[in-house]
Amino acid sequence: MIYLPPSYNGLDIVYRDADLLVVNKPAGLLSVPGRGADKQDCLSSRVQQEFPAALVVHRLDLATSGLLVFALHKEMQRRLAELFRDRAVAKYYVALVAGIFECPDGKIDLPLAADWPNRPRQKVDFVIGKPSLTHYQRLNSHADVSRVKLEPITGRTHQLRVHLAAIGHPIIGDTLYDGRAAARLMLHATTLRFTHPASGEALDFMCEPPF
Repeated sequence: MIYLPPSYNGLDIVYRDADLLVVNKPAGLLSVPGRGADKQDCLSSRVQQEFPAALVVHRLDLATSGLLVFALHKEMQRRLAELFRDRAVAKYYVALVAGIFECPDGKIDLPLAADWPNRPRQKVDFVIGKPSLTHYQRLNSHADVSRVKLEPITGRTHQLRVHLAAIGHPIIGDTLYDGRAAARLMLHATTLRFTHPASGEALDFMCEPPF
């Protein structure tokens, strides 16, 4: 696959203090460097151009846009990583998916594993798959497309994409999982909520999807 990252027009900074930084990642940009000289342009390298001490805490898929947190020193990286590990960070996404959701809300509880012969695809696997849980809420539906709010309780690779495809509602633009073609993957990380590890302040960040 040829990597063509979006042009760099400055960071879209949602929040900044002495300890951490929250940035809105554009679709089509790697979170961290990939393999090869052609995949070094990524959000972390762009952030480090302006904030040399910035450290990666978590990631989003290349095709997914939305909120990412960076630590501005090593101790904050460790403490934020603990929050994510302990599932003390509430993460919500919005997606456009094929079809009309019959239920206004529910959960998708399907174990996931790597589909090794077809990498980077993942698959539902009831034998070796790891437990994976997604909560969803239908926001609206129109013309055979639904807008849904998603909360991944676990954080498996491609979890939201595989779960939605598995129940017959692939995300629009997700051709890897048989979704209909579009200009981009219609998946955006809209919300992050957690307690600031240093100040104890309740932080609640929101970034509307661009679709």
